[in-house]
Amino acid sequence: MNNNLKPGILFILSGPSAVGKGTVCKKLLTEDQNMRYSVSVTTRSPREGEIDGVSYYFISKEDFLLKREQGEFLEWAEVYGNFYGSPLSAVRENLAAGYDVILEIDIKGAKKVKKHFSDGVYIFLMPPSAQELDHRIRKRGTDGPESIKLRLSSLKEEVAAITEYDYVVVNDVLERAVQKIRNIISAEQCRQQRFRADEYITWQEVTS
Repeated sequence: MNNNLKPGILFILSGPSAVGKGTVCKKLLTEDQNMRYSVSVTTRSPREGEIDGVSYYFISKEDFLLKREQGEFLEWAEVYGNFYGSPLSAVRENLAAGYDVILEIDIKGAKKVKKHFSDGVYIFLMPPSAQELDHRIRKRGTDGPESIKLRLSSLKEEVAAITEYDYVVVNDVLERAVQKIRNIISAEQCRQQRFRADEYITWQEVTS
């Protein structure tokens, strides 16, 4: 358990497919020992290099629907024919233990999370251009022509959702984008609403 007296902060990272959300999260987690990643549950098949329990929890559709009915997800969504969900208990436990939690989800999932965590910090990761996003999707090599077309057709709707987020970061250069998000995390940790003076100063000792 973290020795931090304050509860952790929930950071929600959204953005179009292939914008680099996963890569950004990995770099943040490597450099911040007080941050935990909320591992999502999915019914899709693992991609090359993905590890069950680390990248995602890969389960069957039947198991997913059962967990959904039992209220085990903070949010869930069907994306491009597959189900994704965020386990609620793990998020709550980490926050209560003083760890910051980063949640990598799509815009529909973020809307659902906001109903439970209105004080979360919502960050939208933006591609530098539609052409660059198309390049990244094709370079990834995991999507067929129809899937690529579907993902790109959703771009306008996804970008329109930035008004619902607290911050927008353009992922043009990875290190620069990661640094901007680090700055956001630092700023949020210093926000006046999260600060309690009595955690640092015992007023009785001052006045005695």
